[in-house]
Amino acid sequence: MAPIESGLSRIHQISMRVHDVDRAVDFYRDALGLTFLFAAPPRLAFFDCGGVRLMLSTPEPEFDHPGSVLYFAVDDIQHAHQTLTSRGVTFKTAPIRSRRSPIAKSGLRILVIPREIRWR
Repeated sequence: MAPIESGLSRIHQISMRVHDVDRAVDFYRDALGLTFLFAAPPRLAFFDCGGVRLMLSTPEPEFDHPGSVLYFAVDDIQHAHQTLTSRGVTFKTAPIRSRRSPIAKSGLRILVIPREIRWR
């Protein structure tokens, strides 16, 4: 069956809910090293993630539930793990190779995977 043309293309922006925007900005900018774009205080901050914009926002009460997991592609997972650890990121495990892919998990629902992983 041929896909129906929807006009959708790449993802332009992803929103992540945070309870403390200032603290989250410090983490995403300083620990993860993402490019900070701008803030719209008191509830919003924006980052560039390789051409996809990441929006951090405080949740509306009816939408205050766990958010998505962000998967970041890296060229060298060992180096990324060491760099992020040196910046204060706490991982649940060291980089491991599972049957599907090598993954390192942080406490903030972020996963780091090698760039060469291809999803089917």
